[in-house]
Amino acid sequence: MPVTYRIDTANRIIRTRCVGEVTIEEVIEHFRELERDPEGVGLLDVLLDLTEQTSIPKREYLHQITHEIWRIREKVRFGICAVAAGTDALFGMLRMFEVFAEKQFHEIRVFRTTGEAAAWLAAHRPATSDPSSSAAG
Repeated sequence: MPVTYRIDTANRIIRTRCVGEVTIEEVIEHFRELERDPEGVGLLDVLLDLTEQTSIPKREYLHQITHEIWRIREKVRFGICAVAAGTDALFGMLRMFEVFAEKQFHEIRVFRTTGEAAAWLAAHRPATSDPSSSAAG
């Protein structure tokens, strides 16, 4: 399966991985599956590993994905999102996704490697989970 995920309930992190040629239908089905998952509730951070994805999403697909994130917000609210994109083309498209999806996350950032993404996520999580850090601004 091109899109797989695991929810680390103890740490409130969704670890999603996309491999090979990933279609928009598979991504939308991922969000529907997440919406049905009893562990996918409340505020969750995301580590999105696209380092083995070979397809490049079209711009309109990025809008569709943003809509899916918005659509499931009653069940799942996303905190911070760290994305690892393995190719230059995918990295560029995901930088565009950062802009489209920024209102759906507390913070979102794209990196070149999973290690960089995981390190950034770990460094930013304490501030996100601290209720005093959610001041308007």
